[in-house]
Amino acid sequence: QVQLVESGGGLVQPGGSLRLSCAASGRTFRGYGMGWFRQAPGKEREFVAAISRSGGNTDYADSVKGRFTLSRDSAKNTMYLQMTSLKPEDTAVYYCAADSGGSWYPRTAGYDYWGQGTQVTVSS
Repeated sequence: QVQLVESGGGLVQPGGSLRLSCAASGRTFRGYGMGWFRQAPGKEREFVAAISRSGGNTDYADSVKGRFTLSRDSAKNTMYLQMTSLKPEDTAVYYCAADSGGSWYPRTAGYDYWGQGTQVTVSS
């Protein structure tokens, strides 16, 4: 069992930056594949980025490639999403997810655990 808590969301102007954090409880953090997803009002939850157990491999949605960077710190049981050059279309609730099987899928199915989400609003 693992609990995920997101933080770092907020209101930012277009072109600005934010860093989201996902803190995980439990001693098995190293064994989990992790991912970030987002959901805008009236839209389905969509893949943003995912990272392997070791942190050595990452995958990004085309819409965020070159702007977002995903990393994890096993010593702190925390995953980070550095977001730069933010656009209004990045506005959404951002969720982190963990897969106990160690996979890191670019889709919602397959993830066992989800956080409650953190709101990111990009607006002038």
